[in-house]
Amino acid sequence: MKSARKFHFALLSIVAIVFAWSGWHPHDRFTWWLEIAPGLAGLAILIATYRRFQLTAFCYALIALHICVLCVGGHYTYARVPLFDWLRPIFHWQRNHYDRFGHFLQGFVPAIIAREVIVRLDILNRKKWIPFLVVSVCLAISAFYELIEWWMALVSGGGANDFIGSQGDVWDTQEDMCMALIGSVCALLFFSHFHDRALRKIRPVEGTR
Repeated sequence: MKSARKFHFALLSIVAIVFAWSGWHPHDRFTWWLEIAPGLAGLAILIATYRRFQLTAFCYALIALHICVLCVGGHYTYARVPLFDWLRPIFHWQRNHYDRFGHFLQGFVPAIIAREVIVRLDILNRKKWIPFLVVSVCLAISAFYELIEWWMALVSGGGANDFIGSQGDVWDTQEDMCMALIGSVCALLFFSHFHDRALRKIRPVEGTR
């Protein structure tokens, strides 16, 4: 138990350091707030529910990674992340694909979270339906995020261009959702067994069995 808490504290410390760096002179402060807001909201929920519903170390590690990715995107904006600009000529990309990586994680990480909640709360009696429900949840999250981008564009006009990050791609919304779909499927295909082992190491939520 103590080792798990030390690991959780280490992850929180890493996220705090990356968050502090991200907020130090970002490219655009308004865009920064928009990009890191989902991470802050998720972190607040995790802290509020920590005593009642602790997730697996695997799940917490993925969440920490996702928040760090959001912080990096918020600092530079997704279209200007230096590493992916450096990769553009190597792979002959027409654009900075950091946002594609971010949307892949937007499917991958929520897939593990949703799977963990569904399994531990015993939401489904027919376990074969879990993958379908998990992918559906991930696609719903992705679609809702795209709606948020659209709403921000309507409210702020050109001020949300960096947040939307379409880089002139008319199919950006569909491609972002496709990456989230691919991420969720990859999580289920390649990490379900590893996730099951992590789940066996923790007790079921009290009163759910």
